[in-house]
Amino acid sequence: MDLTRLRTFLRHHRRIALDTSVFIYQLEANVRYVGLTDLIFKWMERPEHGAVTSTITMTELLVQPYRESGEQRAGEFYALLTTYPNLAWIAPNLEVADIAARIRAAHRLRTPDALQAATAVHAQVTGLVTNDPVFARVEAFETLVLDQLL
Repeated sequence: MDLTRLRTFLRHHRRIALDTSVFIYQLEANVRYVGLTDLIFKWMERPEHGAVTSTITMTELLVQPYRESGEQRAGEFYALLTTYPNLAWIAPNLEVADIAARIRAAHRLRTPDALQAATAVHAQVTGLVTNDPVFARVEAFETLVLDQLL
């Protein structure tokens, strides 16, 4: 696990975007990735840092709790994530939709991925953390793929 490379990435950015996978690994304490995601979430807690994600992330995160556990577990996820320090949830609007369409046209990303990337562009982040290498096609930000750190 290349924590040095992750720390270097985080040092180069004040504001990053997070793809859904980062949240999944953290919430599930995924043994393969939690060492990386713990570092990301600790970084995010510092006042001079910030992260953004699309509200599409919340949709993707709540499916399994609703399917398996019902309202209570989904409510716990929602409460934890919507109050996390320095994390902004950005809902798609017409500007984000336009940026997403441009990204889809140029890079052939699926709509959910294009919306995530467009959210990052709209929020003017300089980096995005994911486990999907498709985001590296977008030149507007630096992409860090977690699997490349293992």
